[in-house]
Amino acid sequence: MGEGLFQPWHLLIIVAIALLVFGTSKFSALGKGLGEGIRNFKASMKEGKEPKKEKEEEKKS
Repeated sequence: MGEGLFQPWHLLIIVAIALLVFGTSKFSALGKGLGEGIRNFKASMKEGKEPKKEKEEEKKS
């Protein structure tokens, strides 16, 4: 039923329609926002693993 749902041609058509609807400025802003969101998520994941060591060092100072 869902075989071949997201083939490369389908994705290209979706991107082309999005460009026509939103324009290039909105599309680039969307990409920038998505990239920043992913970057912030990765940074928060790294902080979640190491805060115990950093907090101990801050208390000693």
